[in-house]
Amino acid sequence: MTAFNWHSDPITTETRVTDTYLNTQNVRRFLTEACGPDFKFDRALMAWIKDGRPKTMGEVAAEWLQRHKP
Repeated sequence: MTAFNWHSDPITTETRVTDTYLNTQNVRRFLTEACGPDFKFDRALMAWIKDGRPKTMGEVAAEWLQRHKP
């Protein structure tokens, strides 16, 4: 099995965050679509994404939305 390519592989809400995760333009496009045009990476979210606990990209989007509730 080949590693997930964060630059070009399709990302869905079910895509698992792997130990090779990168904040790429592909990831930014997915999260902007999922979270809206105000989406921005911040250090706290990046640390949460890479904390070693299993998660999906859908959970990443939900976490960002939770942290940025009005």
